[in-house]
Amino acid sequence: MSMEEINLQVYACRKCRLWQDAKHGVPGEGPLNATVMFVGQNPGADEDEQGRPFVGRAGKYLTKTLAEFGIKREDVYITNIVKHTSPQNRKPYPDEVEACLPYLSEQIGIIKPKIIVLLGASAKDTPRVEGIQYFEVIHPSAAMRFTKMRQRFRDQIAELAKKIS
Repeated sequence: MSMEEINLQVYACRKCRLWQDAKHGVPGEGPLNATVMFVGQNPGADEDEQGRPFVGRAGKYLTKTLAEFGIKREDVYITNIVKHTSPQNRKPYPDEVEACLPYLSEQIGIIKPKIIVLLGASAKDTPRVEGIQYFEVIHPSAAMRFTKMRQRFRDQIAELAKKIS
């Protein structure tokens, strides 16, 4: 399956209830040969509005922090486990995650990243593939909100930058 086919399937997906309150499916974006893939939990309101991942406040913070450590957003692939926004941005239910995981597995198979960055604990459901290094970081929205987490997030991104170079 091609990435274009996955994207079309995500846009038309009705496998769980999440599509009912969503404006857009948000498959993900970035180069198909990306060395690094970022995986978050689910699209928020800004992402739902634009149909693009990590474009809201947390996304802008992530992009800015990556840039500070020499990582360009346009060089990484960014997606979420769940491809539609959830009501009140709640944590997706297990059946919603399960419905979306095949899309993520296909994306991983196409991109074949060397590193998958798990944005927050909720990204832990990301399928594990042998030969890929998994790297968990604090979610950028938590780093923005909680001063104590901000430095740790920056340290984690610095460590990621070292792994990439």
